[in-house]
Amino acid sequence: MIQNNKIAIIIVNWKQYELTKSCLSTLKSSKFNDFQIILIDNESNQKELNDLKNQFNQVKTFPNKKNLGFTGANNIGINYAINNHFEYVMLLNNDTETDENFIIPLLEIFQEYNKLGAVQPVIMDFYQNKKVWNAGGSLNKFFGYTSVIKKPKYMNRKIDWITGCCILIKTEVIKKVGLLDESFFAYYEDVDWSIRIKKAGYDLAVVKSSLIYHHGSKASKNESSEGMLSPFVHYLNIRNHIFLLRKNKDIFNFIGSILYQFFKIFSYSLYFIIRLRTNKLNMVYKGLIDGLRNNNFQA
Repeated sequence: MIQNNKIAIIIVNWKQYELTKSCLSTLKSSKFNDFQIILIDNESNQKELNDLKNQFNQVKTFPNKKNLGFTGANNIGINYAINNHFEYVMLLNNDTETDENFIIPLLEIFQEYNKLGAVQPVIMDFYQNKKVWNAGGSLNKFFGYTSVIKKPKYMNRKIDWITGCCILIKTEVIKKVGLLDESFFAYYEDVDWSIRIKKAGYDLAVVKSSLIYHHGSKASKNESSEGMLSPFVHYLNIRNHIFLLRKNKDIFNFIGSILYQFFKIFSYSLYFIIRLRTNKLNMVYKGLIDGLRNNNFQA
């Protein structure tokens, strides 16, 4: 029986008020209700934020005048949770909808396994609700790449990294490993956090009996002559992957990682040249240069 577990659920909104409303509405139907929702509104629109506050008046809101990214915005909520002595912190994407029972299995597994630092639910595709979108992540340390588990084989599987789409973490663990690294802005910050959690001696797990539903990365998709994903997303993908490898060079094979990055960038370049997507091609190489030059990531 779960009692007196206080959770801060942090949701970041960036110009997606309808999706955020849907996410908040499903949380209201949760059978576990000992939580506070903390909404961080990037590049805030005061009128739309006021509408949200009127509909969900128990939500704690933090408006930002500019877009602080996934990392900067979530860190505002995490600091609030730490300062207000929450036992757990949950990061939850605003483009998700939750099952009414999804929280309880996540909390129960912490009581069963003392070494757990963080857990995630199985995340289903909202539009194909029998299709798994994410059931945790695996890490290839020789080539330095990440992959998403789509078919969990058994209950409560230990995993290499947890997606930032939905992660429940003990506050005491955050105090030991630190906040999200804001130099990532968005993408790969969850892998970096997971690596730090595991280095501190904790395990990570996906809980098969906990389900949520993901709409998809609509914030970064914008159909144009350059395709669905914006050039900036590809920039972050390349730059942050290199950040991750450089920051965690003690766990990745140097030669294997170089070979994989060469293959990845060559493949991207060839595809964008064939499709005449020059902005994306330029952003790939900008990401490569910034990833190699920039030393602003938090060591």
